[in-house]
Amino acid sequence: MHVDPALEAIGLTWLRTGQSALSGPLLDLAERLDRSFLQIAEAFQAKEHRFPPMIEAAELHRLDYFRSFPQLATFPVSLDDAEENLRRFVEGDVLRPDGGLALTASATIDAVLTPAACYPIYIHAQATNSDRARYFTVRATCYRREDHFEPLVRQRAFTMREIVCIGTADEVRQFLAQTRAWVARWQEAIGLPIAWLTATDPFFMPSRSSKHLMQRLLPTKVEMTYEGRVAIGSVNLHQDHFGATFVIERDGRPAQSGCVAFGIERWIHAITKHFGKDPDRWPRLEEALAASRDG
Repeated sequence: MHVDPALEAIGLTWLRTGQSALSGPLLDLAERLDRSFLQIAEAFQAKEHRFPPMIEAAELHRLDYFRSFPQLATFPVSLDDAEENLRRFVEGDVLRPDGGLALTASATIDAVLTPAACYPIYIHAQATNSDRARYFTVRATCYRREDHFEPLVRQRAFTMREIVCIGTADEVRQFLAQTRAWVARWQEAIGLPIAWLTATDPFFMPSRSSKHLMQRLLPTKVEMTYEGRVAIGSVNLHQDHFGATFVIERDGRPAQSGCVAFGIERWIHAITKHFGKDPDRWPRLEEALAASRDG
């Protein structure tokens, strides 16, 4: 795949596995973006978490993820450690002509590489009850097996920063409205053209879920879209989907939840596409966000 030499010159290395490596000015931009997103999280006193890259398969199955998105799931695979199985692998071709591994029998696959940064938060909060709204934030490398890959835009592994609210319907809606308004003022202040477009809920496969109809009647996902095709972030209302699934309660009732998600590599794509490849022309992100907080 062709990679813009100007991006390579400022720190992008595109790997044949559908992943980006960042260094230099682009890595600095990624960190500046994340510090900006953290300003939003800190405004809500969101508690930061760091989770390992794998989710227990049984927990993700409770969301019906495997029936909804079987094509996106990425699995960590190990060989069955039976001596004969290992011997057959070692003595075989190991690597096929197409670059794939010629695996023999695999061990039980009981985990999935994280497909969305917020999922571990709901698993972590399961079987809890709170008398107030709770706010969380997490940055994670997420993994999805897409049908094609594109540098910074569609990758096998990518970085997401998410901010999550778990509470009543009013608390969650207020959180989402405030964060959306703040981000809208911010992107306007820095001069980045973004359209807010309604999208289908990412947690359900439209062709298999009756909830797709409800999605059309009551939109629960709005995307920050650059050039009409690249969703660089989203504002998501889950209603009580995660609360009911994982027995997360607010005052003894299934909690509502919502999240604001930012795709860091996609923000890099939008900024370098709109402002150019010269770092001196990039906007002062953190200062602009702080100035736009209260409208």
